[in-house]
Amino acid sequence: MTRFVRTGGVVVAALAAALALTACGSDDDAGKGSDAGSSATPGDGQGSDGAGTDAAALEGTWVGLTDGKNVTVSITAGKVALVADQAVCQGDVKDMGEVMLALKCTGGANDRTMGAIESNDGKKLVLSWDGGVKDTLTKAASGQLPTDLPTDVPTELPSDLPTELPSDLPTELPSGLPSLPSAS
Repeated sequence: MTRFVRTGGVVVAALAAALALTACGSDDDAGKGSDAGSSATPGDGQGSDGAGTDAAALEGTWVGLTDGKNVTVSITAGKVALVADQAVCQGDVKDMGEVMLALKCTGGANDRTMGAIESNDGKKLVLSWDGGVKDTLTKAASGQLPTDLPTDVPTELPSDLPTELPSDLPTELPSGLPSLPSAS
């Protein structure tokens, strides 16, 4: 049960972070045109391989499944947030001769810390990670949650949860406790 709650909490936090990152970039783009850099196509110099990809072509939220598990990458203003399995990662888009994603992850996850862009056509992004993982992601519509969220999450609490408090709980505070300072 705690695994479902923990995983669900990670997914909710990641989606909130992805939406926040996506929303934060929308106001800044007002003077640059409606889709400045967010939808690279093969005809605009981006090509279908990662060699011509620039940071602006990566902007947005990308979603997909890798090994049957949800992967979400959100990129805004050179900042990256990634949620995959039980890992939550954040970092930056870096120019290291080619555009790379450099991330730090929580929970000891290390299979997605340095990512290379294999291809990006503005609709599909393929990332190869230093840990051997390869993610194929599609661009999510701006301002919308992904539609391929897991459906096998629990909808009810377990029936074996305690319903009554223990009867031997103390009812009075111990004497000799320091008093709290007054808020003057």
